[in-house]
Amino acid sequence: MKLDRIEESSSSVRLLGGRSKSSSDGASSESRWVDGSEVDWDEAPPWSNKNDNHGSDGGREGYGSNSIRRRLIKKPKRVDSFDVQAMQIAASHDQHSKDLSLLPTIALAFQTLGVVYGDMGTSPLYVFADVFSKVPIGSDDDVLGALSLVMYTIALIPLAKYVFIVLKANDNGEGGTFALYSLICRYANVNLLPNRQQADEQISSFKLKLPTPELERALKIKEALERTSFLKNALLVLVLIGTSMIIGDGILTPAISVMSAISGLQDQVNGFGTGEVVGVSIVVLVALFSIQRFGTGKVGFMFAPVLALWFFSLGSIGIYNILKYDITVLRAFNPAYIFYFFKNNGKSAWSALGGCVLCITGAEAMFADLGHFSVPAIQIAFTCVVFPCLLLAYMGQAAFLMKNPAYYSSVFYKSVPESLFWPVFVIATLGAMIASQAMISATFSCVKQSMALGCFPRLKIIHTSRKFMGQIYIPVINWFLMIMCIVVVSIFKSTTDIANAYGIAEVGVMMVSTTLVTLVMLLIWQTNLFLALCFLLVFGSVELIYMSSVLSKIFEGGWLPLAFATFFLSVMYTWNYGSVLKYRREVREKISMDLMLDLGSNLGTVRVPGIGLLYNELVQGVPSILLQFLLSLPALHSTVVFVCIKYVPIPVVPQEERFLFRRVCPKDYHMFRCVARYGYKDVRKEDHHAFEKLLIESLEKFLRREAQEAALELEGNLNNDPDSVSVDARNSDLPDGTAVEELRIPLMQGQSLKKTETSTSHEAALTLPSSYMSSDEDPSLEYELSALREAMDSGFTYLLGHGDVRAKKNSFFFKKLVINYFYAFLRKNCRGGTANMKVPHTNVIQVGMTYMV
Repeated sequence: MKLDRIEESSSSVRLLGGRSKSSSDGASSESRWVDGSEVDWDEAPPWSNKNDNHGSDGGREGYGSNSIRRRLIKKPKRVDSFDVQAMQIAASHDQHSKDLSLLPTIALAFQTLGVVYGDMGTSPLYVFADVFSKVPIGSDDDVLGALSLVMYTIALIPLAKYVFIVLKANDNGEGGTFALYSLICRYANVNLLPNRQQADEQISSFKLKLPTPELERALKIKEALERTSFLKNALLVLVLIGTSMIIGDGILTPAISVMSAISGLQDQVNGFGTGEVVGVSIVVLVALFSIQRFGTGKVGFMFAPVLALWFFSLGSIGIYNILKYDITVLRAFNPAYIFYFFKNNGKSAWSALGGCVLCITGAEAMFADLGHFSVPAIQIAFTCVVFPCLLLAYMGQAAFLMKNPAYYSSVFYKSVPESLFWPVFVIATLGAMIASQAMISATFSCVKQSMALGCFPRLKIIHTSRKFMGQIYIPVINWFLMIMCIVVVSIFKSTTDIANAYGIAEVGVMMVSTTLVTLVMLLIWQTNLFLALCFLLVFGSVELIYMSSVLSKIFEGGWLPLAFATFFLSVMYTWNYGSVLKYRREVREKISMDLMLDLGSNLGTVRVPGIGLLYNELVQGVPSILLQFLLSLPALHSTVVFVCIKYVPIPVVPQEERFLFRRVCPKDYHMFRCVARYGYKDVRKEDHHAFEKLLIESLEKFLRREAQEAALELEGNLNNDPDSVSVDARNSDLPDGTAVEELRIPLMQGQSLKKTETSTSHEAALTLPSSYMSSDEDPSLEYELSALREAMDSGFTYLLGHGDVRAKKNSFFFKKLVINYFYAFLRKNCRGGTANMKVPHTNVIQVGMTYMV
């Protein structure tokens, strides 16, 4: 990069002795975007024969001069030491191996009752009340028709679609909208900025099997997705819409569940009206959200027994009502009553579908919560407990309504035997709270996954359990959900209006899942085209019919989830859009290797003892932020490590496969690149001392393995041609034929080389062959290890960029509005890098930089 490329950047340096306000919007260790298409000076270029077709044309602007290109073309493909380690331990860390025997599977199925099925289990509280608020009960056929609709809806969507098909489309045992997106990203390079590296595919939990060449359809879909930016954007927007709907569910589920449970007191307690229901519901909601900070693990042990008792009560009361009121309700198994229902009620029956869809609320939780359980456990729990108990509950309520049609508005509590009212009320209230708790936790998980994939501003995340990484608490989201729940309950004051809003959110998530699973079937499973289209047409048509019904209630509460979805979609897409533009700018402003070589090993400044960890977003190339430090600081550390936090599209990265190292510039520069890879469910809560220790240990392993590879390569060259003098491929590109002996030049002038004479041959012997054990045969390794320990003793300094992103003056007005105001507001109010790393402010140096996008 030429020096005049910096004219659009402004720099300012601050030593942070206390909390810095500007650190909240700086480029930090939580940076999300990485580009697999960038070219390092010591790696084969993407236009070479070994190109894996994952590059991006947009990233080629920063490749450097033609001479660098020629040198790149001559370079052999380099295998990183951690690539080798990844290949050695591949498949040894299956994070989601859940092949359990029968008894553990049954025990796990029992636990799913308390986490997965709370929302669906509480739906009998309000389904028929909402259906018959739109369709008056004129005859038994109306009741039987509504019951038949409910029964076949449960059988078709949760049972046929989710239990037997969608659950199989999991990502190494993880489910949910982002898991499907992550799975698709592994098989097709559909990220707006590709973050794929060849080394990532060696992670043991990656499990990638590319579409076979024989199946041209899968390959054509893959190529179309990778080449068309519109399809990439459309896929991302679809995923963000589904995520926004799930967050909306986190608001509506507690509101409708708690209000439905508390409303049972209206007919039991004199003077307990709508105002009292609203007041008590708000108190319960405040208590519910207040205990979130303690974590679900503290009270999780009682979830499953309570919900098991709830399902037992539903089934028992259902059988009691069937036998007491009308056993002929079993006629509803005949789907002809659905036809009679629509024939007799016309448009009103179509409007009632919005209430009918409430019987499958929470079906998406079966897939979203898969990571905590297993496919057989969820299947057993639903088919053996949830499905039959729900059918019995709805049939019992229908039998009651055939004899008492006037009580449709409170059919659940009216159909309960009077002597059992209070026990059932207590269990129903606890069940509603548990259902709400599960949806709130799911919302936290969705937000965390969005943050990991660069689609949500950084927020404070508290891990409430040391054993289960999925149990998290996000304070900002928690209090936002609580306030919105209170507002919804206070404004609507009726479960009917809330139900109108609830249906849109539920059906919207289901339609997104249907679309993504269809893409998985075509691209990854390589299913027969006819079967894939049947899946899309059958379930998509049913969900479209339900969506058309609930959308008709836009002005009766249906606008609420659309407003929530629009708000969260705007936040996520704006953050993603701004991050993409900022990243592309950094790619274009990378420092050329010619400039680095011209500066020399001292980088045009003074090298002082210590290790500088420079956080940036690039996985390859020298970031322009380094030049800002060189221009602004009087000295730079003797060892510099470019640290990139990278999220790969898998749930978990094993600890031993966490780091990838590369050497930047010739050896005497003592500069390295470290790519720290995390999955979207990984927990980042390492103490900075532990991170520093792990990083140095990994760097030492890299240096030893690099020396081993160089020695083996040199031996191979000598054996092949004894008359030739071969130089290590990594040293062959050094300017003016720099020899290995020159690497013994001290890092800092005036310092003694006595420390370099200390032997580490015993440690080296652990990794090097016996023929290369002696430190005398590899003096450069001995020197580098000694210099690294010397720098480590002097301490670590975290070098962070404080980036300000601004739209160019000739940009469109809308782009200026989004970048200069909306995106800037999100950056200023998101969590800063120093807070995430928990590093003392005295160990942090920040440099300011303005990115004109």
